[in-house]
Amino acid sequence: MPKKLHTNLIATMTELREPQKVLDKAGGKPVAIMKNSRCVAYLVPEEATLQDAPRYATMEELQAYLEASREDVQPILDYLKDK
Repeated sequence: MPKKLHTNLIATMTELREPQKVLDKAGGKPVAIMKNSRCVAYLVPEEATLQDAPRYATMEELQAYLEASREDVQPILDYLKDK
């Protein structure tokens, strides 16, 4: 049973002799590297990894959110104090 590729861009081992051409053709997306009609690796450009990187809130953003939502959650916090 063939495995599913995680990208629709492919390059052969022969094409990989010139990796910059493969990267240019990929346009910043991952490329499946094929050998004898089998995927043996993925070439993932740096910009592809940065697009999917999680972004974490800064302390200032978190504090601003807590202050903005205080009015909505205060009744719940008051209720939970007695429990």
